[in-house]
Amino acid sequence: MKIGFIGLGNMGGPMAANLAKEGHDVLGFDMASVTVEGVTMVRSAAEAAAGADVVITMLPNGQILRTVAAELLPAMQAGAALVDCSTVDVDSARAVAEQAAAAGLLFVDAPVSGGIGGAAGGTLTFMAGGSAEAFAKAEPLFDIMGQKAVHCGEAGAGQSAKICNNMILGVTMIATCEAFALADKLGLDRQKMFDVVSTSSGYSWSMNAYCPAPGVGPQSPADNDYKPGFAAELMLKDLRLSQQAAVSADADTPMGELAQALYAKFVENEDGLGMDFSAMLPRFEKRGRS
Repeated sequence: MKIGFIGLGNMGGPMAANLAKEGHDVLGFDMASVTVEGVTMVRSAAEAAAGADVVITMLPNGQILRTVAAELLPAMQAGAALVDCSTVDVDSARAVAEQAAAAGLLFVDAPVSGGIGGAAGGTLTFMAGGSAEAFAKAEPLFDIMGQKAVHCGEAGAGQSAKICNNMILGVTMIATCEAFALADKLGLDRQKMFDVVSTSSGYSWSMNAYCPAPGVGPQSPADNDYKPGFAAELMLKDLRLSQQAAVSADADTPMGELAQALYAKFVENEDGLGMDFSAMLPRFEKRGRS
C-alpha cells in the first residue's frame, strides 16, 4: 500500500518503520525534524496523504487530531482510510469519523497498548472502532505493527476501550505500589511479596509484567531508574480522558477519579514529570499516613 504517516515520535516512528520494512511505500510528516528508516519525509500532512491508500495519525490529543484531520481529509483520495492511533477523547474520534464519512472516506479510531517497546517490536495491541469495511482495510497494517487487533464496534469504540483499559491500569499500578510500600514497612522481603502475589489473587499486569519494584520480576522501567516506558504524565492524560468520558456518560468511577487526583499531584506538584508511571512506588516509600 501507499501509506501516509503523520506523527513520527517515540510511538509513530517505530510503527512507520515497521510498515516500511514490510515493503509498504510510507510517506511521513512530523512537526519536528525527524528521520525514520525506510520512510520518505515530506513537507506537510496533506502531501503525505495525497494518493495514499491509508493515512495513519499518532497525535497528542483530540484538538490536534481535529486540526490535522481538517488538513488531511480534503487531500485524501475517495475510498482511502484514515486510521487514528492516537489516544484522544471519544467525542473527537466520532467527530472526525463523521467528517471522513461525509468526504467519502473510511475512518478507524485505533489507539494502542504496548508502549514504546511494543511499537519497536511490532507487538502492539490495537483497539479499533469503525465500520467493518474500514477495519478490514486497516487490519493488514495492524498485523505488521502489532500482535493483536480487536474490532470493538463503531467509531469511538476503540477510544472507549482504551480509556477503560488505562483507567484499570492506573488504579492497579497505584494499588501495587501501595502494597509494596506497605510490605516494606511490615518487614516483608520484596521478592517474597512478588512470589506470593504474582501467583495469587493479587495477580495483575502491573505486578507480573511491569513490576514497580527494582530487581523484582521481569525487566521493567523500575530497573532503569524509572525512565519512562509509559510516562506518568501520559497516564494522567488518559485518566483525565476516562473522567471526561465518565462525566459525559454519567458513570460513577470513584477509583478512577482518585487515581486521576493522585497522578495529578505526582506529576504537577511532586517529581513525577518525566518519570515512568510506576515511579509511584518511591513516592509511597517516602510517605507516612499523615
